[in-house]
Amino acid sequence: MPLLKYSPKIWDALKLQKGIYTRLPQHYLRSLQDTTPPIPVHWKALGVKYRVNPETSQRERVQDVPIPIYYPPESQDGLWGGEGWISGFRYANNDKLSTRLRKTWKPQLFSRELYSELLDQKFNVTVTARTLDLIDAAYGFDFYILKTPKQDLNSKFGMDLKRAMLLRLARKDTGLYPDDPSRREKIYNRYKQQFEIPEEEAEWVGLSLEEAVEKQRLLEKKDPEPLHKSLVEKFVKELAIKKLSEPQIVEKK
Repeated sequence: MPLLKYSPKIWDALKLQKGIYTRLPQHYLRSLQDTTPPIPVHWKALGVKYRVNPETSQRERVQDVPIPIYYPPESQDGLWGGEGWISGFRYANNDKLSTRLRKTWKPQLFSRELYSELLDQKFNVTVTARTLDLIDAAYGFDFYILKTPKQDLNSKFGMDLKRAMLLRLARKDTGLYPDDPSRREKIYNRYKQQFEIPEEEAEWVGLSLEEAVEKQRLLEKKDPEPLHKSLVEKFVKELAIKKLSEPQIVEKK
């Protein structure tokens, strides 16, 4: 199916309809088709088409336009809480009659050590103040990672963490607090009712399309069978057929 015949906007959708893409697990394909928009961070939708101007008391049309946000590659290695870079203009010397200058607003970043009790490991993570507020609101780092949808987490590092947590939860790994089984059981019980999913689904969570295709390719890969093995099996089979086709001699007593 030559993609050049179609609009670039639907290339990704068409690509999923052929080859190895069609053999990817259905639950993974459904996650790719989820187009739920992220929760707005840098702007707030008014949700109305018209409003009354408080100064003129005139009814005015509302321009409810989202602010375009750029997420740099380094945002995928940290937890920015949905924040990104905003490009715009500012006036020189704060004078609206002066020249407009390009400006990029960037979130303030902090390096923090965060602890996961499900993984029993500390991580040095680049975060924003909003991320820390969201972790507090979720009542912990693990709950924040597990509760937050992919589009709001907006972090490859965060999705890799989620996959690791879900796998540990699905496998009931005894490597977690091996010297304290009661604590291990308590932690698993804290999360399993709300977040536990089958292991075969958990191991696909957060994989990029390229990673998923490579995983599927490895699952389908079969080691080549040695030639001598197939020849021996063929020879043995031929001998068995030949023996069965020979007339049976019955000895008379």
